Amino acid sequence: MLSRAHTTLPRRLLDSFWATPAAVAGLLPTLRAYSGRVIHERRNEHPQTLGWMGSLEVRLAQKAAEVRQAQKLRYRIFYKEGGAIADAATKLARRDVDAFDPLCDHLLVIDHAPQMKSRLRRAPAVVGTYRLLRQEVAEPHGGFYSASEFDIRGLCARHEKMKFLELGRSCVLEPYRNKRTLELLWHGIGAYVSRTRPDVMIGCASLDGTDPDRLKMLLSFLHHFARAPEEWRTTALPHRYVEMNRMPKNAIDQKAALRALPPLIKGYLRLGAYIGDGAVLDYQFGTTDVLIVLPVASISRRYHAHFIPTV
Repeated sequence: MLSRAHTTLPRRLLDSFWATPAAVAGLLPTLRAYSGRVIHERRNEHPQTLGWMGSLEVRLAQKAAEVRQAQKLRYRIFYKEGGAIADAATKLARRDVDAFDPLCDHLLVIDHAPQMKSRLRRAPAVVGTYRLLRQEVAEPHGGFYSASEFDIRGLCARHEKMKFLELGRSCVLEPYRNKRTLELLWHGIGAYVSRTRPDVMIGCASLDGTDPDRLKMLLSFLHHFARAPEEWRTTALPHRYVEMNRMPKNAIDQKAALRALPPLIKGYLRLGAYIGDGAVLDYQFGTTDVLIVLPVASISRRYHAHFIPTV
């Protein structure tokens, strides 16, 4: 596994690899991320399959190769289809990889309908993915991904007796971007939540583009109609803070704003999620990010039984 992983690393990392044991130790998170390996063993904690819908299965990645498949899907959608800017290592690997991948559980939607991979065999295809990071895993390794944009530490400190779960890196292959696949993803997350028992789900959700004025209706809608109450409110980091209140409340066409929101954000809002204070511009991915805060106890009754099954 080492030879496959290290061929995708930048030259300066390769130069340091042979230097000292400390240098090798410093490279381990990067090597794990590129290899698809995780830092801890959790395979016995969850059943392999979390749900089916026709030929589509939702489950957690069980092998490093499956994590790599998820990374390839993310690269295809974020970098090839979207506006994300790839560095040299990402271009060479053709995978979306970061240091959080070894810490996370990777939720996969797999299509088992025959997919011709070669003349010799057929293989199922990973068509959707979500990344799940539990607080008890995140904290010993530097915290959550979203803490680089929002004051997550402050939010967790105010609710120190609660368990947090971060959701992120969601993407679905274009032909599968429909209600059926989204519902299966949500079903998988719900099954995961029912077993791991977090109290709060958090994560960055994105609007396409990095011009807040072009997104003023959507940002203002989220600010006026979905802003977190004081108990759950947390802000974008000061040096990254972008004002969301860009239009008066009475000037917003609520129906038009809802229609224009990405399906993922609309799904969070239907469940009962709140939006944090302030947005963040992510120039690498070409998006404007907002913080989702979803206390499990706040999930609307209409969706609770469907979303979180009783175990």
